[in-house]
Amino acid sequence: MALSRTHIRTTVEAYLAHNPGERGALAPLFNALDGAPDPTSRSTAPGHITCGAIVINNRSEVLHIRHKVTAKMLAPGGHNEADDISLVQAALRELTEEAGILPTAVSPLPGFDGVPIDIDIHDIDANPAKNEPAHQHYDLRFPFLLAVGPHAVTLQQDEVTGYEWRPFSLTSSPSLRGKLTLLPPDHLRPSI
Repeated sequence: MALSRTHIRTTVEAYLAHNPGERGALAPLFNALDGAPDPTSRSTAPGHITCGAIVINNRSEVLHIRHKVTAKMLAPGGHNEADDISLVQAALRELTEEAGILPTAVSPLPGFDGVPIDIDIHDIDANPAKNEPAHQHYDLRFPFLLAVGPHAVTLQQDEVTGYEWRPFSLTSSPSLRGKLTLLPPDHLRPSI
């Protein structure tokens, strides 16, 4: 069952309460919410919603993994699935699938419980192997703090090939980088 449009719209509006100047840039996302049969389905064109997990460790570094398809270092994340019950849960599922970090090892960044820290709209190249045309991802990125202590990253070898922890200043996404650098230091202490 697809995630409800009400849940998605409420989540996006909560994001816009923090970032009111971005409403115009999110027009493609709102168009999908208003017109697509299922805005979370990977077959929805010209774009669809994806979810990412922005995991921050106790050194204020962000987890990046190398995705095989793009060969880029990105935050864990990807497409929604029919059994996802929320956008946050989809991001946590992707984190577990791609990096082996369980939801119990992270907590929401204070002030962002269920609210993305960033929504990025970006182009995806055609993938003939999956019969997918070029399209866009409307990527909702949810921030989490990694609990203090050892947490092994166990990569899903089918989709990812490596990982690294990057300081905020080297985060791969410029829009996310800007938002992370503005976080107050007291927000970066894990509560679990």
